Amino acid sequence: MPLPGWNPLAPVLQTVAAFSRHLLIAPDAGPDDHRLRPLLSLSPPPPPSPPPEIVTEKDAKAAPLTKEEVGRATWMLLHTIAAQFPDEPTRQQKRDAKELMHIISRIYPCKECADHFKEVLKANPVQAGSQAEFSQWLCYVHNVVNRSLGKPIFPCQRVTARWGKLDCPERSCDLEGTNDIMPNR
Repeated sequence: MPLPGWNPLAPVLQTVAAFSRHLLIAPDAGPDDHRLRPLLSLSPPPPPSPPPEIVTEKDAKAAPLTKEEVGRATWMLLHTIAAQFPDEPTRQQKRDAKELMHIISRIYPCKECADHFKEVLKANPVQAGSQAEFSQWLCYVHNVVNRSLGKPIFPCQRVTARWGKLDCPERSCDLEGTNDIMPNR
């Protein structure tokens, strides 16, 4: 007669649990990978550990971006856009380039900078007749801003060497992750 509380399947379950600990179900897994848990266990699973957080120096100080950081990021974006601008843009692309500059002058997060950019645009209307023209115009106005801030001037003859074209065929340089959000792009 079996002992009270004894489960006749206990030896089988213990064997399966021991065996499952030795199955390689995730050869690429690290030691903390959830896929390495036994397939069957007689004890309750440990509580899940929170996913590791990637903390950068910027995150560690937990502060908003500075005016300088926003400025650098904006100029980087604008120079990249100009470098990818078509050699023979359509009328709509020319209008879009001009409108982008005017939108930035209206919604830029630093009011003092936005107001200054409005003045720069008024004195130097957007030139977007080609990729080269747009890139040179942007370099020129960037230097106007740099001069007003006492910063060094970038030699505009080096703009193509600095920014160049992205190495990707047309329409294949999607923003990371946008295909998941906008699959009909």
